[in-house]
Amino acid sequence: MTLHRSIPPQPSPMVLVTDGVAVAQSVGRLLAGAKYSVSVIVPGALERARPMLALMGRFAAVAKSGVTVRLLCTPQVLAVPHGVLAAARGGQLGFDVRVTDADLHGTVIVDGKAAFGRSGPERDGRYATVNTDLASVRALYLMFAGVWGSAMPVHEHLRLAERLRSDSMRVILERLSEGHTDDVAAKKIQISLRTYRRHVATIMRDVGASSRFQAGVRAVELGLLTPSGSELVD
Repeated sequence: MTLHRSIPPQPSPMVLVTDGVAVAQSVGRLLAGAKYSVSVIVPGALERARPMLALMGRFAAVAKSGVTVRLLCTPQVLAVPHGVLAAARGGQLGFDVRVTDADLHGTVIVDGKAAFGRSGPERDGRYATVNTDLASVRALYLMFAGVWGSAMPVHEHLRLAERLRSDSMRVILERLSEGHTDDVAAKKIQISLRTYRRHVATIMRDVGASSRFQAGVRAVELGLLTPSGSELVD
């Protein structure tokens, strides 16, 4: 028994982040021991997001057991057919989802004690493994909490997307991204200057922009508006 205790735990094997079976096995083992919380970051790159998206049912099952589950994803991943968006609209998730434009590496943190995520110094993050080093996991959790606090709840994201995709808002966003003055833009789209400025203030507040030009760019970054030709530039 003494000899057994003196042997340090063996590190989990590294797996390719695009290997759906290996990712499911590694994350599944973590989820099986979840008692309090599960924090999930879905990778921004679609190829790497697919294995994590395939685990939505498992995350939902953990949430149903009483564990707090929170998931962060990018607008691009949110829009994947039959993925997070479809489940959210159908009320099938059972856990909180927020949307961020930050391109983060895929990570699953369980109870603040263990995490599955990128391993090694490689910049492209091809491999991942389970990490049980408390200091490292704590740092990952604090990063997650920081991004979560500034991310947009999925239902608010959908509401805002619907509003900004209206013809009138699209035209105003195009004028903003082109850098027109309020007076010129209002005349171009044939509305009063007062009405134009009211719409602009609403857009800037909703997308968290500090300037008129930034509002147009932010709408594209958040996936709330698709660039039309060369008018909207990321």
